This record gives sequence, C-alpha cells and structure tokens, in this order.
Amino acid sequence: MFAFTVARRYLFSNPLQTLLLVAGVALGVTIFVFITALIQGLAVLLVANVTANSAHVTLEPATRIAQVLAAPGVKTESVAMVSTFQRQQIRTWSSTVALVRRQRNISAVSPQITGNAFLLKGEAAAPVSVTGIDPDGLDAITPISTMLVGGDANLEGGGILIGYRLAADLGLSPGQPVLFRTDRGVERLLTVQGLFKTGVQAVDERAAYLSLSVARPLFLLPEGVTNIEIKLTDPQGARPLAAFLHGATGLRATPWQDKNLSLNDALVAQAQTGRLIQAFSLVSIIIGVASALVLSTYRRRSEIGIMRAFGVSGGFVSAVFILQGLMIGLIGGISGCGVGYGLCRLLAGLTKADGTPALPIAPEQGGYLAAMLLTTLGAVLASVAPARSAARVDPLEAIQQ
Repeated sequence: MFAFTVARRYLFSNPLQTLLLVAGVALGVTIFVFITALIQGLAVLLVANVTANSAHVTLEPATRIAQVLAAPGVKTESVAMVSTFQRQQIRTWSSTVALVRRQRNISAVSPQITGNAFLLKGEAAAPVSVTGIDPDGLDAITPISTMLVGGDANLEGGGILIGYRLAADLGLSPGQPVLFRTDRGVERLLTVQGLFKTGVQAVDERAAYLSLSVARPLFLLPEGVTNIEIKLTDPQGARPLAAFLHGATGLRATPWQDKNLSLNDALVAQAQTGRLIQAFSLVSIIIGVASALVLSTYRRRSEIGIMRAFGVSGGFVSAVFILQGLMIGLIGGISGCGVGYGLCRLLAGLTKADGTPALPIAPEQGGYLAAMLLTTLGAVLASVAPARSAARVDPLEAIQQ
C-alpha cells in the first residue's frame, strides 16, 4: 500500500521527533498498565484479607412472613414472624450441601450450629459465641488449626477450642474442665482441647468451637443446622451463587459483599478513581499525537501541495496521516505494555522484612489488551483532525509558500 510507505517515510524522516512521540505514548501506556495492575492487585488483597477467615456465601433459614389481616380495601402489611423459643434451622441441610457441592467454583462447604453460651469456672463467667462444626472440616472456612497457641485441634473427643484471651480471662489452659451453659439452659462439663489466636480481639475473647455431635444436644437441635457456610475459589462469584441458591432452596443466602458494604463501596470508588487516571493518560496520548501530526502537517504543506498538484486525492493524503497515527499508537502501545509489564513484575517482586509483598500489584491484571486498543484508537482519532487539515491544503497556495 503506497499510502503506508509514504506514512512510514514521513515518520522516519525525523527519527528523533518520532522517537520522542512514541516514547510519550509508551509512557502514557505504562502509567495506564501500572495503575490498572495496582488497583486490581489492591482489590484482590482487600477482598482476600476480608474473606480469608470468613464465608463467601452464608445460607440461613428464611424468615417467615405473615400478612396482617385488614378490612376489605385496606392495604395489608407484612411482618416477620420470629419465634423467641424455637430455634430456626435448616432441616434438609444434607441435600442442600449436596446441591452446593455440585456447583462450580466451590472450595469448601461447612454446615454449622451456631449459638450463644456461657463458660463458667468457679464464680467467673464469660459469654461466648459458639460454632458447632464437623471436626473433619474445622479449617474449611477459617484455618483454626493453624492458629493454635496451645493444646491441639482434635474435637473428636468432645473437647472445646477457645480463644487465648478468653482462656486468660477465666484462668483456663488445655486439658482443664470448664462448665458450658447454653442459651437453651443446657449444661455440660467440657474439656479445653486447645487455644487459638486469630489476632482479632473480639474473636479471641468470645469465640469457641465444638464438634457438631456435641453441639446438637446442647442447643436442642437433634437433626438440623442453623447455617451453612460456603467458600469459593473466586470470591467475586458470591452474588450469582447466592441468587441461585436462594431460588433453588428458598433459604436466605447472603454473599460476603452484603456483609461488607463499606468495603464494597470503597472498591467501587477505587475503581472509579483508577478509570479517571486511565482517562487522563489516554487524553495525554491523544494530545501528544495530535500536536505532533499538526506540526508535521504544517512542515509538509509544500510537499502536500505538490502531491495534490499531481492529482493525488485528498483521501490519500488523509490516509497517510491516519496511518501515521495508527503506527504511532501500535508501536507506543506495544512498547508501553512491555515496559509496564516489566515494571509491574519488578515491583511485585519487592518484599518487606517479613517476606510479604511491598506493593499489592497484580502484573497479570494490567489491562494490556484494553491499553493497546484504547491507545491505538486514541492515536487514530488524534490523527483525524490533522489528516482533514492536510487534505484541505490548497495546492497553489502551498507551492507558493
């Protein structure tokens, strides 16, 4: 294509100017890639920190809704009917767990019995939030066994795991007995099996774990469970899965996003800020390419005039300048993506003294395809105005200058 040959000659007739122009485009793309990788990496880190020790989807019994009777023509109201004595439970939990396990993206499912109780030692008493769990799935949602600071995590013998702060408050240590009294009024003497330290004060002061077999008679739930917690390989799939499970089971399905609305809002605001910075990078690229091609048009007015005098069409002249913009965008985009990826890999490899990453950068999520397409499109659009200006050059006026 002859227009491509002319465009290439125009670009390389002034190597320094072309190099600076491509470098400017590449710098803008590098910033685009870096910001995208940093924002995505920070989002992944925040989500991982929030959901590392909690469920991504929680299934609970649906709240029963009753209609208030009213006179004909009077609008009725719905009220939630919650029993203060009978525990709400999921009776068909086995089939529900089987349904969940058949879904994609599932890494763990944990049926549980949760409730409140008191631990008593002598005259000392402390309230606890209790989780009854299958001993084989103790670490399914929260890796409690990796957080032990005393004893062991074997719940098969009917022991109890408690936080180290709770143990300190009551003067307990592994192997000691403690009186356990539930909110159902049931008491039992249990043995402290192990102590854990999560680093979260509220958990270390108030949490306790039992086996499901021990929790059932204590909370008067011989068959059902109070909730089912689900862990996903990709936390972002929580909302679709929750919607599906709610429709399929009728249970109340809560994704982690609904339990952490402030974090979700922060992630949305962070993404919007990133897009704004990316937009400024793209605008700077467009301005740089447009200004360079406008200057090129002015410098080559006489050459354009001669081509036009020999019968070259305005469309051909426009194509030459648009192809210049296309080449600048492609070369700058490829160079910027390469430099951006290398920079992200370099920064991702930096670590703190404790071995954790210094910056939460995800090099594989740098938005390289988007950067290439937007840069190339932006460079082409930036060349439209100079191309139209060049196509309108009057041959006689240009030759006389």
